[in-house]
Amino acid sequence: MAPTGRPRRPADHAFSPHDAVMAMASRHLVRRRFLTVTAAAAALAFSTNLPARGAVAAPRRTARITKDPFTLGVASGDPLPDSALLWTRLAPEPFLEDGGMGTERVTVEWEVALDEYFAAVLFRGTAEAHAEYNHSVHVDVQGLTPGTVYYYRFRAGAWISPAGRTRTAPPATSATSSLKLGAVACQAYMDGYYTVLRHVAEDDVDVVFHLGDYLYEYAVNAAGGERRYTDRVLPDVFNRETMTLADYRLRYSLYKSDEDLKAAHAAHPFVVAWDDHETENNYADDIPENAIPPAEFLLRRAAAYRAYWENQPLRAAQLPQGPDAQLYRRLHWGTLAQFDILDTRQYRSDQAYDDRPHAPGPESDDPARTITGAAQEQWLLDGWQNSTALWNVMPQQVCFSQRKFDVTADAALSMDAWDGYRASRDRVVAGAKAAGIDNWLILTGDVHVGYALDVKEDFDDPASATVGTEVTCTSVASGRDGVEQPANWDLYMRANPHMKFYNGKRGYVRVELGRQAARLDFRTVSAISTPGAPVTTAASFVTEAGNPGLTPA
Repeated sequence: MAPTGRPRRPADHAFSPHDAVMAMASRHLVRRRFLTVTAAAAALAFSTNLPARGAVAAPRRTARITKDPFTLGVASGDPLPDSALLWTRLAPEPFLEDGGMGTERVTVEWEVALDEYFAAVLFRGTAEAHAEYNHSVHVDVQGLTPGTVYYYRFRAGAWISPAGRTRTAPPATSATSSLKLGAVACQAYMDGYYTVLRHVAEDDVDVVFHLGDYLYEYAVNAAGGERRYTDRVLPDVFNRETMTLADYRLRYSLYKSDEDLKAAHAAHPFVVAWDDHETENNYADDIPENAIPPAEFLLRRAAAYRAYWENQPLRAAQLPQGPDAQLYRRLHWGTLAQFDILDTRQYRSDQAYDDRPHAPGPESDDPARTITGAAQEQWLLDGWQNSTALWNVMPQQVCFSQRKFDVTADAALSMDAWDGYRASRDRVVAGAKAAGIDNWLILTGDVHVGYALDVKEDFDDPASATVGTEVTCTSVASGRDGVEQPANWDLYMRANPHMKFYNGKRGYVRVELGRQAARLDFRTVSAISTPGAPVTTAASFVTEAGNPGLTPA
């Protein structure tokens, strides 16, 4: 990790806070080793506006698309009561930098129907796929009926995409009785197959929350790492760390070519949020993992953020402005649930104690330190004050609850998680109490294991009040097959009495929210080193509405 104590910008900022440093860096594009991408491609990383019609070459005649351009599938996201965001990206040659599409603009048709056969199309229209955005398409379909399942598809020339299924949220004032959601995270392609996502695709959930590390920046060799391919050879473009806009775009092409990931996206709407690996391991705001100037790192971050938006079902509000993007946002499911989706990576203070496991101390407990930034923290607390939902769900990235690594009084904690930002956590817990949030559920990724945790008012006092529930969803692939009971299982369970469950297999969490209680199922697979493993429920818990705390189901 980069040395601590560097000058840092304020976390709460207006407009593009990195403009000056980006301008300085862009004047020296050709001087930096990693910016070997052409000047034109580099400039794309810092564009802030959608291209105007006619700003690029005239639309190509779509009849010239001679191969299936929908190799990366379809997706939908961020369901609202009256609209759905639909996504695809044209890439007949997904492992080429331009996806095989060249530089021309392409008109893409889209359709929305109530049935998977599209016997009666209710909505249709066209969208432009621009080369500047890697021929991605983001369609925000308006005028839909709340609480309804829809099917959608795209057409480019003679080619029709696979059909996707999405749904709208219930009416804002609806006293909806239930919601089923899936929570997933951490899908290192080179660590194994996405068997978990195939089971997510087949599960009866309303929406899927992806809590970060959708992509990993690390190299993927010709055999796909632990996938050990014998039926294909991956090109050398993947066998290096992602640095440039072209690198990140190509890495999304690799990940999104996976059939299980495509199936999960086609089956359910996703709500996505990034963590660190979509850009670089353990970065903090504009401070990278390794000791390079922030100006240089911001160029990389701009490329990573741009490619993320291009490849995810996100609305225009999340379109990056250079190296900045507002990914934190709020969704509702009638009056049953409010979702406050956090970004704990972009605005955080640098990790304390050089990002090494460390006991709490003056550096990590400095009240000026933040994991969310002041603006996002206030947005969260204000949203709770105004919430009328029964369940307040906080999808985010890194462990919120205390996690001691030993039973000793001075046990080390993770400086990358909320344990390294205890003043931030204290303010959030106090804000939840002040707002009267009785049913607080935190969904977490990052750690590659499944935890069920009681959120305590004072983690150092097991007798203190339980104020909420946290579940970590283990990983889709990161960490390879894993083991049911890791070597430190007994130590962690003794060191953290608020930890009610700990499992090291790959999998996901299924949550069913109801008016009386929430049920949490930890779904795991036996292996991902070979495809096709069955899924089982490793454990189930219930937390009652109005009575925080986990009990076995």
